Amino acid sequence: MKSMTGYGAASGRSGDVAFSVEIRSVNQRFLDLKLNMPREYARWESELRSMVSATVDRGRVEVYVTRSSNGSARGVELQEDVAGAYLDAARKLQKLFSLPGEIGIEAFLDRNDVFRPVEREVDAATEIVQVKKLLEKALAAHARERRREGSNLKRDMQSRARRLASIGKSLEKYLKGASSRMQKRLQKKIGELLDKTTIDASRLVQEAALLAERADVTEEIVRLRSHVEALSALLKSTGPVAKRIDFLLQEFIRELNTIGSKAGDLEITTLVLEAKAEVEKLREQVQNVE
Repeated sequence: MKSMTGYGAASGRSGDVAFSVEIRSVNQRFLDLKLNMPREYARWESELRSMVSATVDRGRVEVYVTRSSNGSARGVELQEDVAGAYLDAARKLQKLFSLPGEIGIEAFLDRNDVFRPVEREVDAATEIVQVKKLLEKALAAHARERRREGSNLKRDMQSRARRLASIGKSLEKYLKGASSRMQKRLQKKIGELLDKTTIDASRLVQEAALLAERADVTEEIVRLRSHVEALSALLKSTGPVAKRIDFLLQEFIRELNTIGSKAGDLEITTLVLEAKAEVEKLREQVQNVE
């Protein structure tokens, strides 16, 4: 089991260029991938996205790829037209005022418009190889973090699944004696009514039978037991399970609501409320599971 929340990073160098890759993810229903990288790598965006989606099935995932170079990765470009204009102007000035000496390079060294620093051309095809390697490392670190958090979530969910199984057994045990308790209550009520008025005994028996049938929750208890077994199996399985667990928890609520409404018994209502509380906590937890 993996959590959707995680972080992974990797960095490295290639010559004078330093690279870093960071991955952050949080829970989201579907996969929402944001890829931030230098424009020089734009033609490989599809490949990088495929690498991420191969290891992440859902969640909001942000990937940051950065590159930086030191001074040796920069060059200097001579603006020949500007330098020529300065030189012509200097010679004209020297001739016009009969100035002595020669015009040397020193006259141009402090002119920012003559020498312009420029970034050397990026060898993106070579650099992307390094970027992909770092992305693989960052994804591996990201997966480890998600598995670690997923293990914590799994332990908590398994504990709640065991609690649901225990409540289910308590319900089954209590319901075994429910029919006899209902019969006694009906007999008492019938006795009170017969003392007060005349009632068709056969009709009374018929109504009592219908009431007992409506209150029967045997099928719901069987399905509830089946859901507990399915939940336990899902928590032991590998791969993405959140959507299946979420659907199963909806079925839990459906059965518990039916049992609570049919039974009309304080003890059963208490057990149903306990079970629903565990299911709601499970639903909260599963929102962060892949």
